[in-house]
Amino acid sequence: MNLELQDKVILVSGGAAGIGSAIVTAAAREGAIPIIIDRNEETARALAKNLRAEGLRCEVVLLELKTADDCRLAVEDALRLHAKIDALVNNAGVNDGVGLEHGNPERFQQSVHSNLMHYYALAHYALPALKLTSGSIVNIASKVALTGQGNTSGYAAAKGAALALTREWAVELLPFGIRVNAVLPAEVMTPLYRHWISTFPEPEAKLKSIERSIPLGHRMTTPEEIASTVIFLLSPRSSHTTGQFLHVDGGYAHLDRAL
Repeated sequence: MNLELQDKVILVSGGAAGIGSAIVTAAAREGAIPIIIDRNEETARALAKNLRAEGLRCEVVLLELKTADDCRLAVEDALRLHAKIDALVNNAGVNDGVGLEHGNPERFQQSVHSNLMHYYALAHYALPALKLTSGSIVNIASKVALTGQGNTSGYAAAKGAALALTREWAVELLPFGIRVNAVLPAEVMTPLYRHWISTFPEPEAKLKSIERSIPLGHRMTTPEEIASTVIFLLSPRSSHTTGQFLHVDGGYAHLDRAL
């Protein structure tokens, strides 16, 4: 299927690795021009180099997105590179383990800020350009927003807010034809996930126990499976889909995990 993304400029925060890298790669292979917004120069430039070696297009904007000014600069840099924005993928974030008991109000506030503020700020600064293209936004949320996990209050709060903003923005941006949707991963094997697994006394045993709880195939979701759904939502092929939460998780959030 032609997703009609040829020459579309797509901003992807946290685009250098994991789910973000898969989204960037899928977008480039559909003929789009993904712009990686990431703080990791080595990883971001390596990804861009590999894609260009395939004859594909990709750009890099190196910023950490700690402040609203960082987000403004990221959008301005993207517009200097290609003069338009067709889509935004809010993806950057980390499950940082700031819990209710093992945390404090200051760390909670910092966690919410680092996992949520740039979602709003990037969308805010990209909005004038998105209006011109009747663009699309996809927010990467998490099953944690709906299922809970324990010991990650900040991350859960931020991802819950990302879902609320998805519906809020879908309503606010209706007059401009801008669609806004969210994708909720559950157990996805990324470098950050692999690092988390490695903190357990028996990492492989822990991984197998998680895989057994995923109904479809008893396996982890791949970053590429998340990316495929994101790219479809960004494309004109999903032209009447907005305000939706899509779970790409092998049934983890909604099916009986004892299956």
